Amino acid sequence: MGLVRVKRGQLVLVAAAVIAIGLAPILFAYLQLGYHPDVDDPEPEVSGEKAVAFLDRSVHEAAAETAGDYAWRDRDERVRAVRADIGAEIETLRQTRIDEGIAYNASFNRTVAEKWANENCQRGAGKRFGACESSGGIVVQDRADEVVLLAAGFDIEAVGPGGKTELTIVIEIGGG
Repeated sequence: MGLVRVKRGQLVLVAAAVIAIGLAPILFAYLQLGYHPDVDDPEPEVSGEKAVAFLDRSVHEAAAETAGDYAWRDRDERVRAVRADIGAEIETLRQTRIDEGIAYNASFNRTVAEKWANENCQRGAGKRFGACESSGGIVVQDRADEVVLLAAGFDIEAVGPGGKTELTIVIEIGGG
């Protein structure tokens, strides 16, 4: 049996082949995980659903925080307090999905709130509660000389890489 002489170049080729064979399973596992640098992530959905849910929670919290604190003669104060509470939440809403490339803008809508009040507040001699008033996108009612928040109207805009969504909504407080 003779001795085989291996030259340095042949040894380098054999080592490279062994390393390549060892790296092949890693490459296949990498490709099977579904990530590939030339495949983009889908664009985030641009809808107003999250903004509506956020504002719904904010309106209900503002209603609870100011409940029982204002007499009917102080209704303008209550409306200002509710608008201030919700206004702070609107600023938070604007920042909620910026990292995903989606920006929200929300503002009070006086017209839709007035329309809601005209359609939903009882009128006439047989009504159960007192006067109903819409002010600055907020609807309040006199109930036993106490200001009760009934609803708030909003315009919502969601803008992102996938498009733009605009909504006009009224958030109602239960018990209206």
